[in-house]
Amino acid sequence: MTGPSADPAHERLTRLWRDRAPAGPVLPYELKTAYADRWVRFHSLPESKRYPEDEAEYAVLLDRYNTVLDELFAGGDVYVVTTDWAPLSELVEWSDERADLHPEGTLWTTLDKTADPDPDFHTRWYFYADRRPWRRGCLDPLLRAAADDALPGIFVTDPGLTRIHHPYDGGADVVLPTPGERDRLRDRHSAWLSGHPSGY
Repeated sequence: MTGPSADPAHERLTRLWRDRAPAGPVLPYELKTAYADRWVRFHSLPESKRYPEDEAEYAVLLDRYNTVLDELFAGGDVYVVTTDWAPLSELVEWSDERADLHPEGTLWTTLDKTADPDPDFHTRWYFYADRRPWRRGCLDPLLRAAADDALPGIFVTDPGLTRIHHPYDGGADVVLPTPGERDRLRDRHSAWLSGHPSGY
């Protein structure tokens, strides 16, 4: 992890990540393995349909996203985090679409991914964050973009970094503070679960 923002709110978020295992932010798609013991996946449309085709289906997926987000964050503040990425050799920190959808986000930190033996596949990920009161519907444009696979990664977390919601095309990964809380949330929305034994 490199280049944390000087924003005091972002510095607090960085300190929290350092105290967690794994230390430092992970990419949104890595949440399910980093926190496997308290992770659950919900599908965003009936019958595990991946992409909405009309406004009625967008309404269903937004209701599912917002219902879970309400249960996680109602009455409190959240950090909204969006990401961009570029080859490590390039100094690209933003895309017009991400900036348009998340204008409040300021650069929080970067994360270099260099595990691939081929340096052509080394990338730098840029994390942008803002803190705001959670209100149902306040993220609908970002949620729609996530459902359309139009942004490379979005997640929402409480200021204590104990609850995380990562929406994407087809569903959402959710991390709870304990396995017990994860189980109770999962059971409340059992109709939205994957039929696969792994939960994927």
